[in-house]
Amino acid sequence: MPHIHESIDWTVVAYVVYQNKVLFVFHKELQKWLPLGGHIELSEDPDQALVREVEEESGIQELEVLATKPDIKVDAVERKFLYTPAYVDIHTINEKHRHIGLVYFLRAKTNVIRLAEQEHTEIRWLTEEELDNPEFRLEHSIKFYAKEALQRAAQ
Repeated sequence: MPHIHESIDWTVVAYVVYQNKVLFVFHKELQKWLPLGGHIELSEDPDQALVREVEEESGIQELEVLATKPDIKVDAVERKFLYTPAYVDIHTINEKHRHIGLVYFLRAKTNVIRLAEQEHTEIRWLTEEELDNPEFRLEHSIKFYAKEALQRAAQ
């Protein structure tokens, strides 16, 4: 999806874990390994974007979000509780554009995945050891998040 706003867009970032592995895609445009995720569209909330992006980029539909939201009866029709992100960051996409990333950790109920060929050239599950493999050239922050996701999914 193209950028929505001129200088900053809101995005969801999904670290999906299945049996001690984290799902990564090789992004065609950015030419690097990244977790699943993308822009929060103007017509959706972060929870909707999270589910949509994971399904679009991997085909996975059966997920458990490793986050909390109140388990109480909502007192107003217009109020909806959303999952609390594990982390929030802002990162540079290019010299004129940045993304505010709402970072979520999820547990998949299947390891069956499909490649979104229009956006990525490869998709694969990485072990904790592979996260440090220079072959994948993962940024330090991405490794940090992926290892955090593995720890939280193991609980």
